[in-house]
Amino acid sequence: MAAVTHVCTIEYVAKMLGEDAELLEAIIYNDDNLTYGNIVSVYVGPEETITALTDEGIEELSDMIRAARITTKTWHEFLDDFVEDIELVARIKAKSLR
Repeated sequence: MAAVTHVCTIEYVAKMLGEDAELLEAIIYNDDNLTYGNIVSVYVGPEETITALTDEGIEELSDMIRAARITTKTWHEFLDDFVEDIELVARIKAKSLR
């Protein structure tokens, strides 16, 4: 495995993937959803962190979302399984029905 030399913030990853940053945060909130080491906490202050992903983490997350979006049914099941925030799930589901 190559050494990690850079990471991308969730905000930037969301723009790259055309996804909602809050959704990506919710998916990776449970760090078991991606391979260990692909989610990185970056300290920007004594008690403040931002979440970032390695290139492998971005690829893994992208593949996960792509596989979930095969049908509306699989997407909704994915949201129910991976996102704990009920209001966020409802908002994202409503967008997918438009």
